[in-house]
Amino acid sequence: MNVVESAWKYLNDPLNWTNPGGILDRLGEHLVISASAVAIGLVIAWPLGVWLAHSGRGGGVIVLLSDLTLAIPTIALLTILPLSFIGFGKPPTIIALAVFAIPPLLANAYTGVRQVDPETRDAAKGMGLSGFQLLRRVELPLAVPYLAAGFRTASVQVVATTALASYVNGGGLGQIIAEGFGLGTAVAGGQILAGGVLVALLALLAEGVLALLERLVTPAPLRPARRRADRDAVATGAA
Repeated sequence: MNVVESAWKYLNDPLNWTNPGGILDRLGEHLVISASAVAIGLVIAWPLGVWLAHSGRGGGVIVLLSDLTLAIPTIALLTILPLSFIGFGKPPTIIALAVFAIPPLLANAYTGVRQVDPETRDAAKGMGLSGFQLLRRVELPLAVPYLAAGFRTASVQVVATTALASYVNGGGLGQIIAEGFGLGTAVAGGQILAGGVLVALLALLAEGVLALLERLVTPAPLRPARRRADRDAVATGAA
């Protein structure tokens, strides 16, 4: 039996899905870790990016923070954090992935607010809007395409990278791959391939769902801006 047939057999065995530590358990862990990491990234990146952009300052800070967080490999954080008081398991994985999620969230939040036409800002101020009202009623609504694109990019990247959680006994679908390597490629090559396929399919599903959500939350007049935001998000991820 070749490795593809072995992977197909693994995926079609109901016990591999329902047993403790099976695919469904690992999928649940994977989603919890990914959602927690992105949520932490949102709490840090969006307020900081929006505030700096609204104030008109901090472009250099955004570049510096993005470069710093991108320069730290996730696998390096997963190696260092378990040796600290944080220990092994889900916490170091969530922290490392939150750091990984910050650059696209931060850059797109900043860009989304800064791209608002200065004449639109001046008109809003001329109508008597305060700084907070300007942010809430003008800048943030117009920044929606960029915020949504940053969220989509960060989420898909995190979902794909959460497979590394197995390095620190954090669970997730990557655990299936790690257990397969533990048994050896000759014995569990199909399990390894099946784990990789599951991670890839989950990332593709996340991309599709979030692309649809991005379209739903973006008003029709702003959709050309959404396409620009998609290109910015791709460029940020590639960087």
